[in-house]
Amino acid sequence: MKRTITHLADGRELIYFDRRDDADHSASDTRDLPPRPLASELRYDPLMDEWVAVARHRQTRTHLPSADECPLCPAHPGSEIPSAYDVAVFENRFPSFSYNLGEYEQVGGLSEVRPGIGRCEVVCFTSDHDASFSSLSDEQVELVMEAWADRTAELSALPGVEQVFCFENRGREIGITLPHPHGQIYAYPYVTPRTRQMLDAAARHGGGNLFADVLAAERRGPRVVASNEHWTAFVPAAARYPFEVHLYPHRQVPDIPALSPEERTAFGPIYTDVLRRLDGLFGVAMPYISAWHQAPVTHRRDLAYLHLQLFSIRRAPNKLKYLAGSESAMGAFVNDVLPEEAARLLRESR
Repeated sequence: MKRTITHLADGRELIYFDRRDDADHSASDTRDLPPRPLASELRYDPLMDEWVAVARHRQTRTHLPSADECPLCPAHPGSEIPSAYDVAVFENRFPSFSYNLGEYEQVGGLSEVRPGIGRCEVVCFTSDHDASFSSLSDEQVELVMEAWADRTAELSALPGVEQVFCFENRGREIGITLPHPHGQIYAYPYVTPRTRQMLDAAARHGGGNLFADVLAAERRGPRVVASNEHWTAFVPAAARYPFEVHLYPHRQVPDIPALSPEERTAFGPIYTDVLRRLDGLFGVAMPYISAWHQAPVTHRRDLAYLHLQLFSIRRAPNKLKYLAGSESAMGAFVNDVLPEEAARLLRESR
């Protein structure tokens, strides 16, 4: 793998990951870009014990451009990526977190305001605008894995970063702003609420590691969708979404960089298989969110267990699962599909 670091016209970092050592990335970004926005501000919610990022500049981000104006397709005047690429990663032009600090005023009450330091990156899985992650070759997925591992390690070393999150949003129903196959990486200045909750549960669990015990039980049960030597994909017993699959490595590791070469190689075939099964359920491209749950940078890493959560909001060919009153206001999920039935349908899907 060849790794090349360059910079865009406004100073943002652009990193190419290529299979060939002779890949040429001498082309430069000649656009006349506005100054980079100031970092967001973090506001503390004392009732929920959570931080909320307020990033006003994101209101103006690019929204569903035509294919010939796609900023993720390479080597055209409006592109973020000046030359052809296998996998490319760059700093988001409209970040939720950054180090471009401004002045922040306290807002009173019991809230607290602090700068939203951190970093947000865009990961372009392929230069093919019409592809999808499920259509990537095993070799291409492995290169994406190398990019995720590289960026997780690099971002974890930045000052103030507490957690690194790699994810993909797919489909207009999910709310994507760019249809080109890509994901994002957030380097948070705090440990996220879901991670805190899972690690609290793991700390209370008696016996072995909670995640490992869940995996061991699921591997023996009826909700397994697919498996290979190093990974198992299953529908969780208490799935929140109509079609939700968790993928676990068989070995407890805290994050993507800790995966062995064999584990990274084995991930692509099982993951793309599960994605194709999702698309085969109703004969349409399924909207989904794919989320890597990695250990915090320093906080209780011994309890964490790397896994990927994949879920779709489509519950029937022409029906979506909306997060309405109970889910959005109370955080109390109601699933319309029996998890065992979802697993069976996915196993039978092609």
